[in-house]
Amino acid sequence: MKLQKMLLKQNNSKFINKLTLSVIFTAIMTLGFSQEIIKDEERKADVLRVKDTSGRIKADGVAAVVGDFIVLDSDVDRRTAQIKAAGGDLGNITRCELFGSILEEKLYAHQAIQDSIVVNELQIRSQIDQQIQGILGEFGGSMDRMLEFYKKDSEDALREEIYEINKNQSLASQMRDKVIKEVEITPEEVRQFYNDLKEDGLPTFGTELQISNIVVIPEVTEASKQKAIDRLKGFKKDVEENGASFTTKVLFFTEDTGSKSTGGLYTLNRKRPRMVKEFRDVAFSLQEGEISEPFESPYGYHIILLEKIRGQEYDVRHILIRPEITPDAIEEAQKKIEDVRAKILDGSISFADAAREFSDEKETKFEGGQMINPVTQDFNFELTKMDPDIYGQVQALKDGEVSEIIQDGDRENPIKFKIMMVTNRINEHEADFSRDYLKIKRLALQDKHFDAIGKWQKETIESTYIKINGEYRDCEFSGNWLKNK
Repeated sequence: MKLQKMLLKQNNSKFINKLTLSVIFTAIMTLGFSQEIIKDEERKADVLRVKDTSGRIKADGVAAVVGDFIVLDSDVDRRTAQIKAAGGDLGNITRCELFGSILEEKLYAHQAIQDSIVVNELQIRSQIDQQIQGILGEFGGSMDRMLEFYKKDSEDALREEIYEINKNQSLASQMRDKVIKEVEITPEEVRQFYNDLKEDGLPTFGTELQISNIVVIPEVTEASKQKAIDRLKGFKKDVEENGASFTTKVLFFTEDTGSKSTGGLYTLNRKRPRMVKEFRDVAFSLQEGEISEPFESPYGYHIILLEKIRGQEYDVRHILIRPEITPDAIEEAQKKIEDVRAKILDGSISFADAAREFSDEKETKFEGGQMINPVTQDFNFELTKMDPDIYGQVQALKDGEVSEIIQDGDRENPIKFKIMMVTNRINEHEADFSRDYLKIKRLALQDKHFDAIGKWQKETIESTYIKINGEYRDCEFSGNWLKNK
């Protein structure tokens, strides 16, 4: 049975546990396995003498070698401990299955290096502060307890290990993306996938809602915009004329919370779009050391300092200032949404027509307010997988009922007002080719992805030096890691 067929079988508890485990792997910092690269002459050793950052020598059995990477006996124990510490339930997951997942990670990372895949070192290092804080939370804020758990003598040693792990996870992720990049699916393949599913009994899809909203955003005055621009011009002048530190300005004044801790640092690549177009256009027009004039993006007003150009990559720092939203603008927006709601309730206008006429949300306005599921890119939101914030806003609504006015906010608009409606409810049902075509297509494509990955893994295992030691030679692997088939 193919993997996606198993995925759709909700009574297959062991597979669901495996699926949960894979989610946990990507959600936590897997700090507990060595990322050291070994030399050819070390490959035959069954015990590795590892020198840690303090210079002490410790012994640890080598459970496996995959290309230029090793897996230690202790790695599986530490992986298990970390999953449990993160609240994960291993369920029926066996030690051999955990070990197999580590082998796969190493295989991807090894092949990524062979294929000359590169990682963005600055971006990887910029994530470490946030990760350290997240891990500290698991230990009640105690650095000593955290270092004891990860068997490190200093925070610097732990940071270096996190860096190596981040780097190799990035290599593995890019390698996986490369394997499935060219995989496409035809309508006939989707139909065949559906017919194959029917042989084992079609899956059941859970209850789904279609939701519409009308959003009113307080208008930012020209005076507020100019005030933001003038502040940024002042920062630029202070740096250029008085030698002030741009990074210090970021730490004190930027309103981009995502980059504040790294001094406003982002790395952009001309071949891999990141950030909004307005930001990229300005960044790529600068010379090294140059600070831009203030410019507008959907998030507010920015200035950018271009620090370094490295081929296709640009290291930039920026300061974001959002124009102030005045109390009068907030009051006016609230009055507008109240009037719109009243017109809908008294039947003067339909919800969909009101959205087209009055909503400020471009993504939904011309769809009559219908919200688009960001995961599936259709109008359906599965009840059990709905964003908690959205669920909280619609859970008490009857079909066709207009919600009370909700004050909300996001990165682009810190204050906005909206009303919502459940416009359609699709009850739990057996998969239907016409009704559920997009869902079935996604599953069929994922199935092809798994096939492509399986083929790549089989070929790569055959061409890569792999050695499995000790008790793990008795494992029943899904891949031919023992090279005995």
